[in-house]
Amino acid sequence: MESNFSESSMASPAAPLPRITLLTMIRLGLFQMGLGMMSVLLFGLLNRILIKELGVPGTIASIVLAVTLFVAPSRIWFGQLSDTRPLFGLHRTGYVILGSISFAIIAFLAVQPLWQMGLSLKSPGGWEAATVWIALSTFLFGLYGIAISASSTPFATLLVDITDEDQRSKVVAIDWAMLLMGTIAGGITIGVLLKTLGNDPTIEVLQASINRLFLIVPWVVVSLAVISTWGVEKKYSRFLHSPARQIAEEKMGLDRAWHILTASRQTRFFFTFLIAMTLGLFLQDAVLEPFGGDIFKLKAGETALLNVPYGVGTVIGILIAGFIISPRIGKKKTAQLGCQAVALTLLGIIFAGTTANPGTLKICLFLFGLASGTTTTGAITLMLDLTAAETAGTFIGAWGLAQALARGLSTIVGGSLLDIGGRIFVADGARSLLAYGLVFVAQAGCMMAAVVLLSRVNVQEFRTNAKENITAVIASGD
Repeated sequence: MESNFSESSMASPAAPLPRITLLTMIRLGLFQMGLGMMSVLLFGLLNRILIKELGVPGTIASIVLAVTLFVAPSRIWFGQLSDTRPLFGLHRTGYVILGSISFAIIAFLAVQPLWQMGLSLKSPGGWEAATVWIALSTFLFGLYGIAISASSTPFATLLVDITDEDQRSKVVAIDWAMLLMGTIAGGITIGVLLKTLGNDPTIEVLQASINRLFLIVPWVVVSLAVISTWGVEKKYSRFLHSPARQIAEEKMGLDRAWHILTASRQTRFFFTFLIAMTLGLFLQDAVLEPFGGDIFKLKAGETALLNVPYGVGTVIGILIAGFIISPRIGKKKTAQLGCQAVALTLLGIIFAGTTANPGTLKICLFLFGLASGTTTTGAITLMLDLTAAETAGTFIGAWGLAQALARGLSTIVGGSLLDIGGRIFVADGARSLLAYGLVFVAQAGCMMAAVVLLSRVNVQEFRTNAKENITAVIASGD
């Protein structure tokens, strides 16, 4: 009985609700594809423009954009809000669509101070004026991050609401594969819309082209969000048609939801696991392209292509894990297998550095992608299981907080480790393989720590604790 708490609390008192179809899973993935497109706009295109075209120091550019991740605590609030305060009669869909409209508007507004920032930096003594524009940009990108939280957290919770446990690995596989496809589609779209730019455009020309881009792509993403979610919650949501909905709306204030969230040690175990795992997946983000240049002597355009074998491997890994591995060995074992494989492939990347052979590096990056995809599928499907119907949004918000904070830290920590290694290990005036090896070894260490932490995660104990705490909240009355 207790082991099936999540399922029993989501059960409909009437006839069983239909199971989502493969076509619906793919349709839901359109929202994730849109988020992938927005990610390329911000962390790919704007990062390059800030540093190269506008002359903004890399540290400042990183801080301005990373603030979108560091406002992640708002995820818990939006998750809890979607549990208890329906919009237009639905608990998730309204937040997804309104959040998408909000980030589309804010994205355009957030870009505007960048042009004044660039003009100020090119003027003598312009740092004082630039500081004002930097502060304004940081504030607006913070609002953008909050809008992303307002849409993405209820969306992830929607996946919990509309699926049975045996479907979740497939849903995650399709949706997160489409997230990566969105980054590819975003890159192609950006290339087409900016093909008229020369090699050294003026700020005025750049402003016109980028503004046009931010008037088109975000609203395409809003359209994808509407298409993705329209009618899904009303037809498939177990939460919407269950007693858990009334309990959430009447009794689950933020203070009570927070108590349920923090009462179990399993929450702490899984939260820490997500941080270690995310660091283990993304510490290399800030160093991969310099690694290709310093160790393999690749040109700038060639290092950018290193993301291709990694991305292809990740998509394949996600799909194989979602449709084959996880249904056979379980979600937790899939995540453990993926973490161990990631650690091994990181050592393989170090080995590739000893050969200085780009072909060997690409093979190792493909294998790293396969392992990363397996880890992602196992961890996210397990994350969707570690919820309680009455507080699903709050739990999903907490798990999203762990991932976002670790993703932001990974860029800072990865770059810092490379700087430390670069001061210690130098060869022929450039960073040596040992400097990069320090980052990859630390990354592998994070993954092995994640394996240890995951071994302490117990879904049965989590559900038992959640049931006891929710029962206590109900018994306490208003």
